[in-house]
Amino acid sequence: MTTRMSQLFVRTLRDDPSDAEVASHRLLVRAGYIRRQAPGIFAWLPLGLRVRRRVEAVIHEEMAAAGAQQVHFPALLPREPYEATGRWTEYGDGIFRLKDRKGADYLLAPTHEEVFTMLVKDLYSSYKDLPLSIYQIQDKYRDEARPRAGLLRGREFSMKDAYSFDYTDAGLDASYQAQRDAYERIFTRLGLDYVIVQADAGAMGGSRSEEFLHPTPVGEDTFVRSAGGYAANVEAYRAPSPEPLPIDGQPEAVVFDSPDTPTIATLVALANDRHPRDDRAWEAADTLKNVVLRLTHLDGSTELVIVGVPGDREVDMKRAEVAFAPAEVAAATDDDFAKHPGLVKGYIGPWSAAGPVLGGEGSTTGIRYLVDPRVVDGTAWVTGANEHEKHVFHLVAGRDFVADGVADIAEVREGDPAPDGSGPVELARGMEIGHVFQLGRKYAEALDLKVLDENGKLVTVTMGSYGIGVTRILAAIAEGNHDERGLIWPRAVAPFDVHVVATGKDAAVYEIAETLVSELHGAGFDALYDDRPKVSPGVKFGDAELIGVPLIIIVGRGAAEGRVEFWDRRTGERGDIALHEAIDRMRAAG
Repeated sequence: MTTRMSQLFVRTLRDDPSDAEVASHRLLVRAGYIRRQAPGIFAWLPLGLRVRRRVEAVIHEEMAAAGAQQVHFPALLPREPYEATGRWTEYGDGIFRLKDRKGADYLLAPTHEEVFTMLVKDLYSSYKDLPLSIYQIQDKYRDEARPRAGLLRGREFSMKDAYSFDYTDAGLDASYQAQRDAYERIFTRLGLDYVIVQADAGAMGGSRSEEFLHPTPVGEDTFVRSAGGYAANVEAYRAPSPEPLPIDGQPEAVVFDSPDTPTIATLVALANDRHPRDDRAWEAADTLKNVVLRLTHLDGSTELVIVGVPGDREVDMKRAEVAFAPAEVAAATDDDFAKHPGLVKGYIGPWSAAGPVLGGEGSTTGIRYLVDPRVVDGTAWVTGANEHEKHVFHLVAGRDFVADGVADIAEVREGDPAPDGSGPVELARGMEIGHVFQLGRKYAEALDLKVLDENGKLVTVTMGSYGIGVTRILAAIAEGNHDERGLIWPRAVAPFDVHVVATGKDAAVYEIAETLVSELHGAGFDALYDDRPKVSPGVKFGDAELIGVPLIIIVGRGAAEGRVEFWDRRTGERGDIALHEAIDRMRAAG
């Protein structure tokens, strides 16, 4: 059946929506693909569903090729499975919770590990049933505090989530690789550039974790990569620790007055003015900044932790959230300092003239003291002396203070060394479009998923989890395939193969266009036909550019002489061709 613009449920807009921040959001709304219902929640219109289904078709084909079978779970799920794994609490305010009329707790699923696990437990009991890979494409719900950028960060979104079940670690490795390979094929077919990076597993848990990031300036993720092949999400980057330095022969720690030094910059200026060195000037990297953080644990209890980082670096709160997960992380408040008078705000350090203040058994505050990986034994620092307007010089790690552990939460910078020794890293922005995890036995143990092995012994199943953001992929494709006039879809996902535009008032033109559309359908091409008789050519062309079907055939004044105009939106090439050549040109554009 021919899809006609005169009957299509679409209304294109000339102006950008006021809340649109990125091109994909702006153009998908203006071209009539989606329509906002609430912050981060969108209705899908016919054009949007066509593109979405084509994206899903590619995913279905590659999941089948990887040996995965499709299932479908409800989005509304009971509390109990998530309670068993601890995630009912771990997700905090990030999920939608509700009660039924009997008072039972439910949630709108943010992800489905628990119910997949329980389904397999219900049906399978032997190693002979494994390996198994099953998947679904389903809507997910997360109560984003700040939904933004249209489909890129919404509160309702569609995902493909697959899960593998094996009873050996080697089996998990094989299942993981099969899914990883399928992702590469999917993104290649969809025309999406991607970088595979090491990632933090977060609330998902497990061991191996990799993200597929689409490099784009509007991406919310920062990742690092080296020329030697290292790549990681910035939260998963681990700063290499230098070799320890000799302690013997180093100058003794000395406390100096340091008035009016509220910042690292003012401290460095004072050090160079009053205590210059012969070999080189003092720098921010010579100082140790002690950052006080408040952790709020899942049970509601709070704890202060202090992290010593080189003074030339800031703390990256996203990296801190990963380091201290599942606790919430925030900067300490004035109330926190008031409860700990042993901390002299602005002049905190692990040592004072009276002895240790932070770290180790001699700590007088009882507050955990962690340090950056660069703070190794033998390194000497300028830091707070725990007295108002006083700092200590030549404070040596391993001699004057010890830490309770390491916290790698400082910002990552261009030129930092890759942990694998493959050279300096560069920073880039990316958008997560897929994530693969080796969950291991976390969920199987929590939900008691076991099978009998070859020896008749019960063994815990090991699992993998593999997600693709279906609606986010659609937005990512739109983000990378447009110009100032509208969308330009790749042919693999375009809502139609060709957009036929009839122009003018001559009835014969519409008859010729009607015949051409029928012939295109007969040749296997899905055509959108702009048959609106009282709409000007300029408006029709504007809509064609905005909607973004990559190939356009214009049937106008030359139709009576057997000529039509063939327009390639991606290259911008336009020119007359013989009417009877239209189908061959479509095939050649292929």
